Amino acid sequence: MRKTALLIGASGDIGKEIAKNLLKEGYTTYLHYNQDNQSIHKLQNEFGEEKVIPIQSDLSTEDGVHKLKNSTYTFVDTIIYNAGTTFYGLMTDVDEQTKQQMIQLNITSLYSTIQAFLPEMVRKQNGNIVVVSSIWGEIGASCEVLYSMTKGAQLSFVKALAKEVALNGIRVNAIAPGAVSTKMLNNLSEEEKLEISDDIPMGRLAQPYEVADSVSFLLSDKSSYITGQVLGVNGGWN
Repeated sequence: MRKTALLIGASGDIGKEIAKNLLKEGYTTYLHYNQDNQSIHKLQNEFGEEKVIPIQSDLSTEDGVHKLKNSTYTFVDTIIYNAGTTFYGLMTDVDEQTKQQMIQLNITSLYSTIQAFLPEMVRKQNGNIVVVSSIWGEIGASCEVLYSMTKGAQLSFVKALAKEVALNGIRVNAIAPGAVSTKMLNNLSEEEKLEISDDIPMGRLAQPYEVADSVSFLLSDKSSYITGQVLGVNGGWN
């Protein structure tokens, strides 16, 4: 059966690895991005325009999901929600705009995206949803309170929705990565990254492909009896 995936946040370091796996596994892909279209064009050149369909949308705004839904024209049986941004600083330093944008991106747009595509999945009794959350959604992080709150909400969303749609042939799971070697850590010095690595039992940061491979597992038939779960990809950190 032909499978079609919608990947939210396809242009980031983790997103690009997820996209490559999907394309290698034969999916037709709607690849969402906000600003970095160059990464999507590279994938088009490598895998073909018929397999890679770009969608530009700013999901930190209220009309982002509407634009996203209107850009798809075939049944989507697989959704990976990999969008996210962070703010590092004291809770009292978060301004209202930053707060609203992160809540919109990590919570409201996640809910609205799934809500938009779910009826067709239910009608066809077929669907697979994976949310890329964070270890901080499980245990919280000082100076990342807003990020931790929104990522924790994603995990509750996954657990609740999985129960609601299990009898409809739809699985819903989450990945909770620990520290991953991506641009999101660019605000840290090399010394700070080493300190984090020393705190992780496996002694190193995760690589983006390791998170992507975990997503592939949850999309595969090898996880056919797994739903409502949070898979920690954190090197034993939690």
